[in-house]
This record gives sequence, C-alpha cells and structure tokens, in this order.
Amino acid sequence: MNKNNERINNKEKGKVNNKEHNELNKLKEQIKKLEKEKKEAEDKALYSSAELVNYRKRKDEEVSDMLKYANKDLITDLIPVIDNFERAIKLDDNNLTDELSKFLEGFKMMYSEMVNILNRYGVSAIDRKGEEFDPNLEQALMSDSLEDHKNEEVLEVLLKGYKLKDRVIRPATVKINKIEGNDK
Repeated sequence: MNKNNERINNKEKGKVNNKEHNELNKLKEQIKKLEKEKKEAEDKALYSSAELVNYRKRKDEEVSDMLKYANKDLITDLIPVIDNFERAIKLDDNNLTDELSKFLEGFKMMYSEMVNILNRYGVSAIDRKGEEFDPNLEQALMSDSLEDHKNEEVLEVLLKGYKLKDRVIRPATVKINKIEGNDK
C-alpha cells in the first residue's frame, strides 16, 4: 500500500505543480498586462501634460496679440481721417486768403498731432517710393514702362499704407514700373 500511496502522492504533487505552474503563468501574464497598462497610462499623462503646456502657450500668445493689436479697429477708422488731412494740406498755400491760410495752418497742426499719437501707438506709414515692389506691403494699382527705372520699382505712392507694429493694416496703393519682356 505504501507504493500506492506514493504514486497517489506523486500524482497529487504533479497536479499541484501543474496548478501552481498555471497560476504562476497567469500571474505573469497579469503582471505583463498591468505593466503595459501602466506604460499606456504614463504615456497618456505625459501627452496630456504636453498638450496643456502647448495650450497655455497658445493662449498666452493669443492674449499677447490681442493686447498688442487692441487698437487696430480704432486706428483703421482713423486712417481715412489722416488721408483727408493730407489732401487738405496739399492745397497750395500761396493762392489762399489769410483766413484760409490760418485754417490750413490749424489743419497742419491737428494732422501733425494725430500722426504723433499714432506713432506712439506703433503705427507707421508705408512709403516705399523708389524701392522694389513688395506685395506684402503694397498693392499695385497702376503701372508704367520707364526705361530709366528698375523693373517693379515703386514709381509713386497713390495712397499711403500703414503698419501697426509689425502687421500691415492697410497696404499702400502704388504705381510700379513694369518693363515689358523683363520678368525680373
């Protein structure tokens, strides 16, 4: 009977070893699965953190731009007034009566003060007469073909353009030299 008992015990030990082995494998698989889930969760957390940092940077830039160009609409509305002052100032002062000359002098002072105020807020005129045409700053309304000027040279500024800090708020309207057959 002892041999029988030993066989039974060996079989039971084999079953126990098999059971333990199976449970051990299951536990190893669970550990691998949990490690994978942990890695995925860490990656998600890093991604979310990076997204948050990028979002904050974008928002800071937007707020900065909004503050930097907050006066754009007001300035854009004032530019036609400046244009009208310039037209009035172009009048020939020699052919005017004393009274009209005084009015013109007042216009010149108001114009000068308005231009100074706009300059303080970062507004600058785009006047590139004699320079090469730049479509980022100007729009060509007319062209001429003069041999004594370079191709695409700005010959005349028809309407001043303006920049607010580094952004064009109104491109200059210009007349450019366009020499036929010369594509730069």
